Amino acid sequence: MFKKVLIANRGEIALRINRACQELGVRTVAIFSEADRQSLHVRQADEAFCVGPGPVPHSYLNIPNIISTALVTKCDAIHPGYGFLSESARFASICADHGLTFIGPKPHVIAAMGDKATAKRVMKDAGVATTPGTDILSSVDEARRAAKKLGCPVLLKATAGGGGKGMRVVAQLDDLERAYAGATAEAEASFKDGRLYMEKLIVDPRHIEVQVLGDDFGNVVQLGERDCSMQKPSHQKLIEEAPAANLSGKVRKHLHDMALRACKHVGYTNAGTLEFLVSGDDVYFMEMNTRIQVEHPVTEMVYGIDLVKEQIRIAAGETLGYGQSDLVARGHAIECRINAEDSRNNFAPQAGTLAKVMFPGGPGIRVDTAVYSGASIPPYYDSMMAKVVAYGDTRDAAIARMDRALRETVVEGVNTTVAACLEILATREFREGRYDIGFLPRLMAAAAVG
Repeated sequence: MFKKVLIANRGEIALRINRACQELGVRTVAIFSEADRQSLHVRQADEAFCVGPGPVPHSYLNIPNIISTALVTKCDAIHPGYGFLSESARFASICADHGLTFIGPKPHVIAAMGDKATAKRVMKDAGVATTPGTDILSSVDEARRAAKKLGCPVLLKATAGGGGKGMRVVAQLDDLERAYAGATAEAEASFKDGRLYMEKLIVDPRHIEVQVLGDDFGNVVQLGERDCSMQKPSHQKLIEEAPAANLSGKVRKHLHDMALRACKHVGYTNAGTLEFLVSGDDVYFMEMNTRIQVEHPVTEMVYGIDLVKEQIRIAAGETLGYGQSDLVARGHAIECRINAEDSRNNFAPQAGTLAKVMFPGGPGIRVDTAVYSGASIPPYYDSMMAKVVAYGDTRDAAIARMDRALRETVVEGVNTTVAACLEILATREFREGRYDIGFLPRLMAAAAVG
C-alpha cells in the first residue's frame, strides 16, 4: 500500500479521497489555489500546499507545480479525482516518468478511452453499438459537411470533455459556426483541449451508465447501472439514481455485458464508467469516463463497496478479491446535486459567502460536501457544493427520504438547486421513473410559459 498520496483536486471529491486514504492508513497531501486556502480538504489533509492563483489553468491544471509538490513531499501516488487532470493521458504519463503512480487507468488506455472520439472507434472494434458520428473534426467546414450527411439535429462534443462542458446542440446548419466556436472555446478553457467531434442527436433518450472496476490481474466486474437522465439544458446532471427504474431485464443485461466486453477488450484497470443512450430497446455507447464519477455514491450505497478505496487498492497492485457473482445490488439510492445556482434563471452559477449551512441526517442519508457556514464559493470552479444521497429498501422509500432530507437542508448566502430538486421529485414522471434527458428542459419551458 502507498505511504503518501497527493490529491490533485479540490472540494468534496478531494475531501472524499482524503477520507478514503485516512481509513487505509495512507498519509495525504492536498493542493489548493489561493481561492481555496480555507477549504475543508486543506484543513483535513496531513499536508497542504498552494499551487497557484484561483483560475484553473494556473492552479489545478498547473502540472509542473503539482508534480513538484508531489516530489518535494515524497508522495508515492497522485489521485486526480474527477474533472481537471483526471482524464489526461499526458498527465498520467508525466506521473509515471517521475516515479509517481497515477491512481487511474494506464496512460494508453486513457488515450484510447478517455478521448471520446477515439473511444467510439475502439468500441466499434469490440462489437459495441455506437451513436452515429464522426472522428475528430479539423474545421468548421468539415463539421458542416458531416452535419449535412448525418442530418440535423446533431451534437458537437469535446473529445476531452465531461460534465457537459464543450457540448452544443446544432438544430440547423445556420447555427453550426457559432456552436462550433463556443464549444471549442469552452473545451479549451476547461480541458486545455479544444478538439471536437460530432454525433447524431438521439432525441430525448435515457442516459444510462455502467460502473466498472478492473485490476492488473485481468479481473473486471461491473457494479450495475445508474440513471443519469435528469439533466439541465447544459447537459449537466442534477439527479442520479441506482439502479435505473423501468429498465427491462433484456436491456439491463445488454448494458452490463457490453460494459464488460469493452473493458476486457482494452484491458481496463481501476474505476471507470461507460455511458450509453437508451431509446426503447436500442442501446448506443456514447463515451467512457476513465475516472471516478461525481455520482459514484449511489453505486456505493447499493453495492456496499467503497469505490475510492478500491481505486487506491488497485493502483497499489492489489487484486479485486471478488468476482461478478459476489456483487449483488440491494435497495435503491438517489443523489441530488446541491449547486450554487439560480434555478429560476437557467441555473446560472452563483458566487459568494455562505452565511448559514445545515445539511440533513438520519437513517439512509449521506452528504458529501466540503462547504460550511462562512465558506466562500469562488467564481472559478464548478458550482456544485454538496451531494445529498438517500438510500431505501425500495425506490419509493428512497424518494421519501430524499424529500425529507432536502426539506431539512439550509444554505443561505447563494441561490441553490434544493427547490428545483424538490420540484422534480414531486412530479408524476419522476415518481413513476418515466423520464428522459429532455424532461427537465421541458419542465423549465412549461414553467416559463406558465
